[in-house]
Amino acid sequence: MPRFTHFLAVDWSGAKGARQKGIALALACIEGGPPALLSPPDPRGWARGEVLALLADLPGSTLVGLDLGIGLPFADAGAFFPGWDASPADARALWALIDRLCADDPNLEAGGFVTHPEASRYFRHGKGLEGDRFLLPGASTREGRFRRAEAAQRAQGVRPVSNFNLVGAAQVGKSSLTGMRMLHRLAGQVPVWPIDPLPAEGSVVTEIYTSVAARLGGVTGSATKLRSFAALNDALDLLGSPPVKGTGSIDDHSSDALLTAAWLRKVHGQRDLWHPPSLTPDIARTEGWTFGAF
Repeated sequence: MPRFTHFLAVDWSGAKGARQKGIALALACIEGGPPALLSPPDPRGWARGEVLALLADLPGSTLVGLDLGIGLPFADAGAFFPGWDASPADARALWALIDRLCADDPNLEAGGFVTHPEASRYFRHGKGLEGDRFLLPGASTREGRFRRAEAAQRAQGVRPVSNFNLVGAAQVGKSSLTGMRMLHRLAGQVPVWPIDPLPAEGSVVTEIYTSVAARLGGVTGSATKLRSFAALNDALDLLGSPPVKGTGSIDDHSSDALLTAAWLRKVHGQRDLWHPPSLTPDIARTEGWTFGAF
């Protein structure tokens, strides 16, 4: 396992537009100290391409946590898109397909994929607007399909939303699709665990779910968002991290990134988190995994 020197948490956004107020990056160092937000080059927020450039040129040996799904459900049906002859065989081929079908979308957006005549059939697009293949035949709920990692998350007391769901404040479908475009363009520059093996040294990108980090930070109940510096610093204290400076309110994108950077620093050396019992080679190759899900 690499000896990481930096821990970068990225709270991502799938929204349209050149710059995103919903993207936040925070960095923690192995030497200690509070996590710190990274300032975007433009006060209007980060561009997704700027985050891509940063991930292609990471300092030291950096563990990166991306708050997005790096894959789609596969194991439940033996395919990402059962019934579509273009359904890819693994996660990297999925990323390539999404990026190809979105070639005309600016800012790493994913509109070309979710409106594609075949791909669109697998997504929930709005209230009352649902593709005819959003649910598998005989589905017991209308929530949609889930990956094995998301089943593990639920066992830990959080409630992920299906990556095929594009509706609602809690959805991560759009974020995941735009993130997969970015991951496709990182190919060969930094490994993405567990789709790529964990290297002996160097930087690694992983998927995170900030609610899992919040649980370890002592956040209980159905809500896992921290919207005040006092609440954030209480959670950081439970993670053994010094507090960040500030009083009053803080946006949840920033607090998510700060807390998760500190959480990655605290737990990265726990070997069992890199070897969850449900993570088989086939799951790693197709669906990926969420670091911390067990």
